[in-house]
Amino acid sequence: MSTVIAGDRAIRIKEIVCEILELEDDEVTETSLFSEDHGADSLRAIEILASLEKEFNVVIDQAELARMVNLEGVYAVISEAQPA
Repeated sequence: MSTVIAGDRAIRIKEIVCEILELEDDEVTETSLFSEDHGADSLRAIEILASLEKEFNVVIDQAELARMVNLEGVYAVISEAQPA
């Protein structure tokens, strides 16, 4: 099942990821890997998860971190997340 998040929500997700990873917008693509391509560690991944929960008022299980390896994965997790 392919999930698409478009518009302002996708832009805001990318802004949060870039801010936490301390990267410019053009450095992060939908498929670039946070850890392998951008040097993110597990603490940064948890920080991304927490920021997304706060921004979108959702609850994300930490088990979902395994899917949140790039923007595509984050979009999928956010689209499936339950409201807080």
